[in-house]
Amino acid sequence: MCGRYSIYEDMDTYLRQLSLDLVVINGYDHERINRYNVAPSTRVELIRPAAGGLSVDRVKWGWSPFWAKGKRPELINARAETVMTGKFFKSLWPAGRAVAPANGWFEWIPDPVDAKRKQPFYISAGDDQPLFFAALAEVHPGLEVDERDGFVIITAAADEGLVDIHDRKPLVLTPALAREWLDPDTSTARAAEIVQSGCRPAADFKWHPVSKDVGNVRNQGGQLVQPLEKLP
Repeated sequence: MCGRYSIYEDMDTYLRQLSLDLVVINGYDHERINRYNVAPSTRVELIRPAAGGLSVDRVKWGWSPFWAKGKRPELINARAETVMTGKFFKSLWPAGRAVAPANGWFEWIPDPVDAKRKQPFYISAGDDQPLFFAALAEVHPGLEVDERDGFVIITAAADEGLVDIHDRKPLVLTPALAREWLDPDTSTARAAEIVQSGCRPAADFKWHPVSKDVGNVRNQGGQLVQPLEKLP
């Protein structure tokens, strides 16, 4: 996963898709989010369990443990193969489980003739429904932003046709598995099963080339996810 995704509907749409019988304990904006080009280090909506229900927070995409702050760039992704056993994410697993709602994500394919030239592709659900990325987060209470706060998206090996786009993909959960992932009563063993085998298959997705304008983090708007009529 190359580090860009979209989340542009209103939060109520994602919560309805999850069909959660839980109260959202904090306030959130009911307007369309309209983020078509979410980049690392920016704050974006995240759904996570909280005492008495759920919390919807705007959290920075990117995280590192306290002992690694300033020593290396913050990571935005965590590999499914090592997230449960590696030292780096020890403080997040399994209690930091969260869900990053999305509508799709971007990948860049190198030109077969010139590897320096890359064509962005947009991947979304075949039925155009919202996506739910399995995530791990550290979020501290309070009105002020805590510098320790952040989240990472878990990634899995790509399968079938998606391999032609990129060798990794976000760990996209069905709404039912996303509910399990968010449930504090879900055991560590069951959460591990979801990481290992819960990702939706390539057959659930569609993809198309998009404008290279998505490469500029300042660009936003629905045109970024629209298919190119033909490759340049």
